[in-house]
Amino acid sequence: MIHISQLLFAGCAFGLFLYALQLVAVVMHKRAPSPRPRLRRGISILKPLCGLDDDLVANLECFCALDYAPYELLLGVRDRHDAAYPLALALARRFPRRVRVVLQRGTPGLNPKVNQLVTLARAARYDLVVVSDSNVRVDADYLDEIAAHLEDARVGLVTHAVAGIGEARFGSLMDNLHLCASVGAGMIGVKRIVRKDIVVGKSMALRKSDLAALGGFDAFADVLAEDYLLGQQISRTLKKRVVIGRAPVRNVSERRDARDFYRRYRRWSVMHRQAIGGPAYAAQALLNPTMVAVAGMLAHPSLVTVGGLGVVAALKLAYDGAALALLRGGSIPAAVLVASPAKDALLGCAWAVGLWRREIDWRGNPLRVLPGTRLVAVGEFANSSHAAGGANVRSAA
Repeated sequence: MIHISQLLFAGCAFGLFLYALQLVAVVMHKRAPSPRPRLRRGISILKPLCGLDDDLVANLECFCALDYAPYELLLGVRDRHDAAYPLALALARRFPRRVRVVLQRGTPGLNPKVNQLVTLARAARYDLVVVSDSNVRVDADYLDEIAAHLEDARVGLVTHAVAGIGEARFGSLMDNLHLCASVGAGMIGVKRIVRKDIVVGKSMALRKSDLAALGGFDAFADVLAEDYLLGQQISRTLKKRVVIGRAPVRNVSERRDARDFYRRYRRWSVMHRQAIGGPAYAAQALLNPTMVAVAGMLAHPSLVTVGGLGVVAALKLAYDGAALALLRGGSIPAAVLVASPAKDALLGCAWAVGLWRREIDWRGNPLRVLPGTRLVAVGEFANSSHAAGGANVRSAA
Protein backbone atom coordinates (compact mmCIF):
# COMPACT_ATOMS: atom_id res chain seq x y z
CA MET A 1 0.00 0.00 0.00
CA ILE A 2 1.33 3.45 -0.94
CA HIS A 3 1.94 5.61 2.11
CA ILE A 4 1.02 9.28 2.09
CA SER A 5 4.67 10.18 2.59
CA GLN A 6 5.51 8.45 -0.69
CA LEU A 7 2.89 10.51 -2.48
CA LEU A 8 4.28 13.68 -0.93
CA PHE A 9 7.82 12.88 -2.00
CA ALA A 10 6.56 12.05 -5.47
CA GLY A 11 5.04 15.54 -5.48
CA CYS A 12 8.44 16.93 -4.50
CA ALA A 13 10.05 15.19 -7.45
CA PHE A 14 7.46 16.65 -9.78
CA GLY A 15 7.99 20.15 -8.39
CA LEU A 16 11.75 19.88 -8.80
CA PHE A 17 11.27 18.63 -12.36
CA LEU A 18 9.22 21.73 -13.13
CA TYR A 19 11.97 23.93 -11.71
CA ALA A 20 14.52 22.19 -13.92
CA LEU A 21 12.35 22.98 -16.94
CA GLN A 22 12.13 26.60 -15.76
CA LEU A 23 15.91 26.91 -15.71
CA VAL A 24 16.08 25.64 -19.29
CA ALA A 25 13.36 28.11 -20.28
CA VAL A 26 15.26 31.02 -18.67
CA VAL A 27 18.47 30.07 -20.50
CA MET A 28 16.61 29.91 -23.83
CA HIS A 29 14.85 33.21 -23.11
CA LYS A 30 18.10 35.03 -22.36
CA ARG A 31 19.65 33.77 -25.61
CA ALA A 32 16.87 35.28 -27.71
CA PRO A 33 17.83 38.41 -29.67
CA SER A 34 16.66 41.78 -28.43
CA PRO A 35 14.70 43.50 -31.23
CA ARG A 36 15.09 47.15 -32.24
CA PRO A 37 12.27 49.31 -33.59
CA ARG A 38 12.16 50.45 -37.20
CA LEU A 39 10.77 53.80 -36.03
CA ARG A 40 10.93 55.23 -32.54
CA ARG A 41 7.42 56.21 -31.51
CA GLY A 42 6.74 58.42 -28.51
CA ILE A 43 6.36 56.63 -25.17
CA SER A 44 4.86 57.84 -21.89
CA ILE A 45 6.17 56.11 -18.74
CA LEU A 46 3.56 56.11 -15.98
CA LYS A 47 5.19 55.74 -12.59
CA PRO A 48 2.87 55.85 -9.54
CA LEU A 49 4.70 56.79 -6.34
CA CYS A 50 3.73 56.01 -2.75
CA GLY A 51 6.18 56.87 -0.01
CA LEU A 52 9.94 56.40 -0.07
CA ASP A 53 11.04 53.13 -1.62
CA ASP A 54 14.57 51.87 -1.07
CA ASP A 55 16.99 54.15 -2.97
CA LEU A 56 14.08 55.89 -4.67
CA VAL A 57 16.12 58.75 -6.15
CA ALA A 58 18.47 56.35 -7.97
CA ASN A 59 15.50 54.31 -9.17
CA LEU A 60 13.89 57.39 -10.72
CA GLU A 61 17.13 58.77 -12.14
CA CYS A 62 17.55 55.53 -14.06
CA PHE A 63 14.40 56.37 -16.03
CA CYS A 64 15.61 59.88 -16.82
CA ALA A 65 18.62 58.61 -18.77
CA LEU A 66 17.17 55.99 -21.12
CA ASP A 67 18.67 55.76 -24.59
CA TYR A 68 15.45 56.61 -26.40
CA ALA A 69 13.57 59.57 -27.84
CA PRO A 70 10.94 60.83 -27.66
CA TYR A 71 9.65 59.75 -24.25
CA GLU A 72 8.31 61.32 -21.10
CA LEU A 73 8.32 60.24 -17.45
CA LEU A 74 5.15 60.99 -15.48
CA LEU A 75 5.57 60.75 -11.71
CA GLY A 76 2.21 60.31 -10.01
CA VAL A 77 1.42 60.96 -6.36
CA ARG A 78 -1.86 60.74 -4.53
CA ASP A 79 -1.47 64.17 -2.94
CA ARG A 80 1.13 66.74 -1.88
CA HIS A 81 1.49 65.09 1.54
CA ASP A 82 3.13 61.99 0.07
CA ALA A 83 6.77 61.72 1.15
CA ALA A 84 7.77 61.12 -2.49
CA TYR A 85 6.26 64.41 -3.67
CA PRO A 86 9.29 66.68 -2.91
CA LEU A 87 11.62 64.20 -4.61
CA ALA A 88 9.37 64.10 -7.67
CA LEU A 89 9.35 67.91 -7.87
CA ALA A 90 13.12 68.04 -7.56
CA LEU A 91 13.52 65.54 -10.38
CA ALA A 92 11.11 67.50 -12.59
CA ARG A 93 13.21 70.64 -12.03
CA ARG A 94 16.36 68.75 -13.03
CA PHE A 95 14.78 67.26 -16.17
CA PRO A 96 12.06 69.76 -17.13
CA ARG A 97 11.71 68.52 -20.72
CA ARG A 98 11.32 64.90 -19.74
CA VAL A 99 9.70 64.66 -16.28
CA ARG A 100 6.27 65.83 -15.12
CA VAL A 101 4.63 65.46 -11.71
CA VAL A 102 0.96 64.46 -11.81
CA LEU A 103 -1.37 64.74 -8.81
CA GLN A 104 -4.17 62.19 -8.62
CA ARG A 105 -7.61 63.52 -9.50
CA GLY A 106 -10.57 61.64 -8.09
CA THR A 107 -10.85 58.18 -6.55
CA PRO A 108 -12.50 55.92 -9.11
CA GLY A 109 -11.99 52.68 -7.17
CA LEU A 110 -10.53 50.79 -4.24
CA ASN A 111 -7.16 49.96 -5.78
CA PRO A 112 -4.92 52.94 -4.88
CA LYS A 113 -2.32 52.19 -7.55
CA VAL A 114 -4.94 51.99 -10.31
CA ASN A 115 -6.49 55.23 -9.06
CA GLN A 116 -3.16 56.91 -9.79
CA LEU A 117 -2.85 55.18 -13.17
CA VAL A 118 -6.24 56.53 -14.26
CA THR A 119 -4.99 60.10 -13.84
CA LEU A 120 -1.55 59.34 -15.27
CA ALA A 121 -2.97 57.73 -18.41
CA ARG A 122 -5.14 60.79 -19.07
CA ALA A 123 -2.09 63.04 -18.74
CA ALA A 124 0.07 60.93 -21.08
CA ARG A 125 1.00 62.63 -24.36
CA TYR A 126 1.95 59.53 -26.35
CA ASP A 127 0.02 56.52 -27.61
CA LEU A 128 2.44 53.96 -26.17
CA VAL A 129 2.25 53.84 -22.37
CA VAL A 130 4.52 51.96 -20.01
CA VAL A 131 3.48 51.26 -16.42
CA SER A 132 6.55 51.04 -14.19
CA ASP A 133 6.75 50.64 -10.43
CA SER A 134 8.85 53.09 -8.43
CA ASN A 135 11.15 50.40 -7.01
CA VAL A 136 12.52 49.09 -10.32
CA ARG A 137 15.52 49.85 -12.52
CA VAL A 138 16.04 48.98 -16.17
CA ASP A 139 18.71 48.88 -18.87
CA ALA A 140 19.28 51.87 -21.15
CA ASP A 141 17.67 50.08 -24.14
CA TYR A 142 14.51 49.19 -22.20
CA LEU A 143 12.18 51.30 -24.35
CA ASP A 144 13.72 50.19 -27.65
CA GLU A 145 12.66 46.60 -27.12
CA ILE A 146 9.16 47.65 -26.03
CA ALA A 147 8.70 49.85 -29.11
CA ALA A 148 9.95 47.06 -31.36
CA HIS A 149 7.50 44.49 -30.01
CA LEU A 150 4.56 46.90 -30.24
CA GLU A 151 5.27 47.53 -33.92
CA ASP A 152 3.61 44.15 -34.41
CA ALA A 153 -0.14 44.76 -34.42
CA ARG A 154 -0.67 41.23 -33.08
CA VAL A 155 1.13 42.12 -29.83
CA GLY A 156 -1.07 43.83 -27.26
CA LEU A 157 1.15 43.97 -24.19
CA VAL A 158 4.83 43.74 -23.30
CA THR A 159 5.84 42.76 -19.78
CA HIS A 160 9.18 41.79 -18.20
CA ALA A 161 10.43 39.20 -15.79
CA VAL A 162 11.58 40.49 -12.40
CA ALA A 163 14.95 40.10 -10.69
CA GLY A 164 15.51 41.28 -7.11
CA ILE A 165 18.67 43.23 -6.25
CA GLY A 166 20.24 45.32 -3.50
CA GLU A 167 19.71 43.29 -0.33
CA ALA A 168 21.24 44.79 2.83
CA ARG A 169 19.04 42.85 5.27
CA PHE A 170 17.98 39.24 5.48
CA GLY A 171 14.34 39.89 4.62
CA SER A 172 15.36 41.65 1.42
CA LEU A 173 17.63 38.75 0.49
CA MET A 174 14.66 36.39 0.83
CA ASP A 175 12.55 38.82 -1.18
CA ASN A 176 15.11 39.14 -3.97
CA LEU A 177 15.69 35.40 -4.05
CA HIS A 178 11.96 34.75 -4.37
CA LEU A 179 11.59 37.37 -7.11
CA CYS A 180 14.33 35.71 -9.16
CA ALA A 181 13.59 32.04 -8.49
CA SER A 182 9.79 32.05 -8.39
CA VAL A 183 8.38 35.25 -9.91
CA GLY A 184 10.83 36.09 -12.68
CA ALA A 185 11.77 32.55 -13.66
CA GLY A 186 8.15 31.49 -13.24
CA MET A 187 6.89 34.10 -15.70
CA ILE A 188 9.34 32.87 -18.32
CA GLY A 189 8.78 29.18 -17.57
CA VAL A 190 4.99 29.35 -17.69
CA LYS A 191 5.10 31.33 -20.94
CA ARG A 192 7.51 28.98 -22.71
CA ILE A 193 6.33 25.66 -21.30
CA VAL A 194 2.53 25.94 -21.07
CA ARG A 195 1.98 29.10 -23.17
CA LYS A 196 0.23 30.92 -20.35
CA ASP A 197 0.64 34.65 -19.80
CA ILE A 198 1.55 36.08 -16.41
CA VAL A 199 1.74 39.87 -16.45
CA VAL A 200 3.48 41.66 -13.58
CA GLY A 201 2.69 45.34 -13.06
CA LYS A 202 6.27 46.26 -12.30
CA SER A 203 6.65 46.59 -16.06
CA MET A 204 3.87 46.47 -18.61
CA ALA A 205 3.55 48.38 -21.87
CA LEU A 206 0.60 48.72 -24.22
CA ARG A 207 -1.12 51.06 -26.63
CA LYS A 208 -3.57 53.64 -25.36
CA SER A 209 -6.04 52.46 -27.99
CA ASP A 210 -5.95 48.88 -26.71
CA LEU A 211 -6.30 50.09 -23.13
CA ALA A 212 -9.31 52.20 -24.15
CA ALA A 213 -10.89 49.19 -25.86
CA LEU A 214 -10.83 47.42 -22.48
CA GLY A 215 -12.42 50.37 -20.67
CA GLY A 216 -9.21 52.08 -19.58
CA PHE A 217 -7.65 51.69 -16.17
CA ASP A 218 -11.03 52.70 -14.71
CA ALA A 219 -12.27 49.19 -15.56
CA PHE A 220 -9.67 47.72 -13.20
CA ALA A 221 -10.05 50.20 -10.33
CA ASP A 222 -11.87 47.73 -8.06
CA VAL A 223 -9.66 44.68 -8.50
CA LEU A 224 -6.40 43.90 -6.73
CA ALA A 225 -4.57 41.98 -9.49
CA GLU A 226 -5.05 44.59 -12.20
CA ASP A 227 -1.87 43.51 -14.00
CA TYR A 228 -2.80 39.82 -14.19
CA LEU A 229 -6.37 40.59 -15.29
CA LEU A 230 -5.20 43.14 -17.85
CA GLY A 231 -3.01 40.47 -19.41
CA GLN A 232 -5.97 38.09 -19.54
CA GLN A 233 -8.19 40.69 -21.20
CA ILE A 234 -5.55 41.49 -23.82
CA SER A 235 -5.59 37.81 -24.84
CA ARG A 236 -9.25 36.94 -24.39
CA THR A 237 -11.01 40.14 -25.44
CA LEU A 238 -8.61 41.73 -27.93
CA LYS A 239 -7.15 38.39 -29.16
CA LYS A 240 -3.63 39.82 -29.01
CA ARG A 241 -0.40 38.36 -27.68
CA VAL A 242 1.53 39.13 -24.53
CA VAL A 243 5.32 39.25 -24.93
CA ILE A 244 7.99 39.00 -22.22
CA GLY A 245 10.99 41.24 -22.81
CA ARG A 246 14.38 39.57 -22.93
CA ALA A 247 16.07 41.48 -20.09
CA PRO A 248 14.41 41.46 -16.65
CA VAL A 249 13.61 44.62 -14.75
CA ARG A 250 15.47 44.86 -11.45
CA ASN A 251 13.38 45.27 -8.31
CA VAL A 252 15.33 47.08 -5.57
CA SER A 253 14.78 45.68 -2.08
CA GLU A 254 17.34 46.64 0.54
CA ARG A 255 15.94 46.96 4.05
CA ARG A 256 13.10 44.48 4.50
CA ASP A 257 13.17 42.25 7.56
CA ALA A 258 11.62 38.80 7.82
CA ARG A 259 8.32 40.21 9.12
CA ASP A 260 8.05 42.55 6.12
CA PHE A 261 8.69 39.63 3.80
CA TYR A 262 6.05 37.45 5.42
CA ARG A 263 3.40 40.20 5.53
CA ARG A 264 3.94 41.02 1.88
CA TYR A 265 3.56 37.46 0.67
CA ARG A 266 0.69 36.71 3.01
CA ARG A 267 -1.22 39.51 1.28
CA TRP A 268 0.00 38.25 -2.11
CA SER A 269 -1.22 34.73 -1.28
CA VAL A 270 -4.74 36.01 -0.59
CA MET A 271 -4.72 37.81 -3.93
CA HIS A 272 -3.21 34.89 -5.84
CA ARG A 273 -5.71 32.37 -4.50
CA GLN A 274 -8.63 34.57 -5.58
CA ALA A 275 -7.02 35.22 -8.97
CA ILE A 276 -6.47 31.62 -10.05
CA GLY A 277 -9.06 29.73 -7.98
CA GLY A 278 -8.86 27.20 -5.17
CA PRO A 279 -7.87 23.99 -7.00
CA ALA A 280 -5.00 25.60 -8.95
CA TYR A 281 -3.84 27.43 -5.84
CA ALA A 282 -3.81 24.22 -3.79
CA ALA A 283 -1.83 22.43 -6.51
CA GLN A 284 0.82 25.12 -6.37
CA ALA A 285 1.96 23.67 -3.06
CA LEU A 286 4.12 21.42 -5.24
CA LEU A 287 6.14 24.51 -6.15
CA ASN A 288 7.40 24.56 -2.57
CA PRO A 289 8.97 21.08 -2.57
CA THR A 290 10.99 21.69 0.61
CA MET A 291 7.84 22.20 2.66
CA VAL A 292 6.12 19.27 0.95
CA ALA A 293 9.14 17.14 1.90
CA VAL A 294 8.83 18.34 5.51
CA ALA A 295 5.21 17.15 5.46
CA GLY A 296 6.32 13.81 4.00
CA MET A 297 8.93 13.38 6.71
CA LEU A 298 6.44 14.22 9.46
CA ALA A 299 3.89 11.82 7.97
CA HIS A 300 6.37 8.94 8.26
CA PRO A 301 9.50 9.80 10.29
CA SER A 302 12.43 7.58 9.37
CA LEU A 303 16.02 7.79 8.23
CA VAL A 304 14.82 7.46 4.64
CA THR A 305 12.37 10.36 4.82
CA VAL A 306 14.87 12.54 6.73
CA GLY A 307 17.40 11.80 4.00
CA GLY A 308 14.78 12.54 1.36
CA LEU A 309 14.09 15.91 2.97
CA GLY A 310 17.80 16.69 2.89
CA VAL A 311 18.05 15.84 -0.80
CA VAL A 312 14.97 17.88 -1.71
CA ALA A 313 16.16 20.91 0.28
CA ALA A 314 19.61 20.72 -1.32
CA LEU A 315 18.19 20.53 -4.84
CA LYS A 316 15.80 23.40 -4.18
CA LEU A 317 18.69 25.47 -2.79
CA ALA A 318 20.69 24.71 -5.93
CA TYR A 319 17.78 25.80 -8.10
CA ASP A 320 17.31 29.07 -6.19
CA GLY A 321 21.00 29.90 -6.54
CA ALA A 322 21.03 29.08 -10.24
CA ALA A 323 17.92 31.19 -10.94
CA LEU A 324 19.44 34.09 -8.98
CA ALA A 325 22.64 33.91 -11.01
CA LEU A 326 20.83 33.60 -14.34
CA LEU A 327 18.40 36.46 -13.88
CA ARG A 328 20.53 39.08 -12.16
CA GLY A 329 24.10 37.88 -12.72
CA GLY A 330 27.00 38.27 -10.32
CA SER A 331 28.03 36.03 -7.46
CA ILE A 332 25.61 34.16 -5.20
CA PRO A 333 25.65 35.47 -1.59
CA ALA A 334 26.69 32.87 0.96
CA ALA A 335 23.64 33.80 3.05
CA VAL A 336 21.47 32.13 0.40
CA LEU A 337 22.28 28.87 2.21
CA VAL A 338 20.05 30.09 5.04
CA ALA A 339 17.76 32.41 3.11
CA SER A 340 16.48 29.74 0.72
CA PRO A 341 14.98 27.34 3.32
CA ALA A 342 13.84 30.24 5.53
CA LYS A 343 12.09 31.81 2.54
CA ASP A 344 10.37 28.54 1.67
CA ALA A 345 9.18 28.10 5.26
CA LEU A 346 7.65 31.59 5.41
CA LEU A 347 6.13 31.19 1.95
CA GLY A 348 4.60 27.91 3.09
CA CYS A 349 2.97 29.67 6.03
CA ALA A 350 1.73 32.48 3.76
CA TRP A 351 0.34 29.91 1.30
CA ALA A 352 -1.61 28.23 4.12
CA VAL A 353 -3.12 31.58 5.13
CA GLY A 354 -4.23 32.11 1.53
CA LEU A 355 -6.36 28.95 1.71
CA TRP A 356 -8.83 30.54 4.09
CA ARG A 357 -8.16 34.25 4.54
CA ARG A 358 -9.97 36.81 2.40
CA GLU A 359 -9.17 40.15 4.02
CA ILE A 360 -6.02 42.23 3.66
CA ASP A 361 -4.74 45.58 4.84
CA TRP A 362 -3.25 47.55 1.98
CA ARG A 363 -1.76 51.00 2.57
CA GLY A 364 -3.85 51.23 5.72
CA ASN A 365 -7.09 50.29 3.95
CA PRO A 366 -8.93 47.14 5.14
CA LEU A 367 -10.24 45.29 2.09
CA ARG A 368 -11.94 41.98 1.36
CA VAL A 369 -10.70 40.14 -1.75
CA LEU A 370 -13.40 38.26 -3.66
CA PRO A 371 -13.00 35.82 -6.59
CA GLY A 372 -11.32 37.50 -9.54
CA THR A 373 -9.55 39.69 -6.89
CA ARG A 374 -12.55 42.00 -6.77
CA LEU A 375 -12.25 44.37 -3.83
CA VAL A 376 -14.83 45.28 -1.21
CA ALA A 377 -14.12 47.82 1.52
CA VAL A 378 -14.75 46.67 5.09
CA GLY A 379 -15.19 48.38 8.44
CA GLU A 380 -15.00 52.15 8.71
CA PHE A 381 -13.18 52.32 5.40
CA ALA A 382 -16.31 51.01 3.68
CA ASN A 383 -18.32 53.93 5.03
CA SER A 384 -15.75 56.53 3.94
CA SER A 385 -14.93 55.03 0.53
CA HIS A 386 -16.10 56.84 -2.58
CA ALA A 387 -15.39 53.92 -4.90
CA ALA A 388 -18.00 52.92 -7.44
CA GLY A 389 -17.78 49.16 -7.15
CA GLY A 390 -20.37 47.78 -9.54
CA ALA A 391 -19.51 48.62 -13.14
CA ASN A 392 -15.78 48.57 -12.66
CA VAL A 393 -15.80 45.13 -11.08
CA ARG A 394 -17.96 43.56 -13.77
CA SER A 395 -15.92 44.92 -16.65
CA ALA A 396 -12.59 43.69 -15.30
CA ALA A 397 -13.52 40.30 -13.85
